[in-house]
Amino acid sequence: MNGLAVHERPTESASWRIALPHTAAAVPVARALVRSALAEVGHLADCDTAELLTAELVANAVEHTAGSGPIELVVELRPTGCQVEVHDPDPEPPGHLTRPVIEEPDPWQEGGRGLLLIRALSSSCGHRPTSSGKAVWFRLPVVPAQRSA
Repeated sequence: MNGLAVHERPTESASWRIALPHTAAAVPVARALVRSALAEVGHLADCDTAELLTAELVANAVEHTAGSGPIELVVELRPTGCQVEVHDPDPEPPGHLTRPVIEEPDPWQEGGRGLLLIRALSSSCGHRPTSSGKAVWFRLPVVPAQRSA
């Protein structure tokens, strides 16, 4: 060996699915699951970005959907990257996730940036109907392998 270590991409897929409470307490649980999942399999997607975008999806599901039933977090790690989905009971598509933004969010308001972050930082994102509401998702690619001396 030449003394250089190359981080290998995972060669198999792995997935996690968990029901979360329809409360703000779901956000740190979701972040922890994504962080743990990526670390457990040595996945090379950007963990900080995955955590941030997961927190935004979960917070949006909690804040913008009615009811007290659980929401569901699905994390899929693939050799090419990761996909995170949040399932909620509201069939209504999320605001500005895939539609063009007509006006910028007010910089003095607390909300209004979550979906813009997801659009800007993910490689792709979207939503789809489910039998019980909708799933909102994003994908992140694998970060290029790093060489270390």
